[in-house]
Amino acid sequence: MLEVERLRPIDLRFRTMSPSVLNEHRELDTWYREFNDRAWGPARVCAAVEALHGSAVLRDLYTALGSRIHGERNEDYDVVVTESLDELGLPTSLAKAAHTDAFDGPLRAGHQAGQEAVGEEAGTPVVTVDGVGIFGPVLTCVPKGEEAIRLFRATRALAGMGAFAELKRGRGALNLR
Repeated sequence: MLEVERLRPIDLRFRTMSPSVLNEHRELDTWYREFNDRAWGPARVCAAVEALHGSAVLRDLYTALGSRIHGERNEDYDVVVTESLDELGLPTSLAKAAHTDAFDGPLRAGHQAGQEAVGEEAGTPVVTVDGVGIFGPVLTCVPKGEEAIRLFRATRALAGMGAFAELKRGRGALNLR
C-alpha cells in the first residue's frame, strides 16, 4: 500500500491489529504458537506508540519493524523494537511495553475494529477499500511500480463486488522472489 500511495493519491492509514490477539486461545502448531507468543511484544509496542503518539506514526513504525523483521530476517524482537523506535526518534523506553499488558486494551480494540471491518474473523492484513473491509492480500514480496497498481486495482474491483467473498490459493509453490 505504501508503494501504491507513492504512485497514486490514496488515503492510507494504519491501525493496530495482531495475529497474537486473533490466535491467543487457539490450538496451533508448536512453531506458530511460538511465533504468536513472541509477536505480542512488537504489537504491544505499536499499541503504546499509537496511544501516546497518535496513529500517524504507525506507518513509519510498521515500516521500520517490517524492514528489520522481514527484510533483514532479524528475529530478536527486543533489538528490532529498540532500533525501530530509535530510528523514528521515539523514546526507546517505549520498548518496555513489549513486556507488559498495559496497552493490551488499545491493542485489542484496534484488532477488533479490523475484525469488524471484515465482518467475521480474519487474519492480517485487513485492508479497507472504498469502505469495504477485506482480509488480504497476503503477499510473499512487495510489488513495485505498475505491479503494485495492478494489484490495488484488482483488490478494489473485488472489494466493490457485492457477491465477492473469498479468494485463496496454497502457499506451497509460491514465487518467493
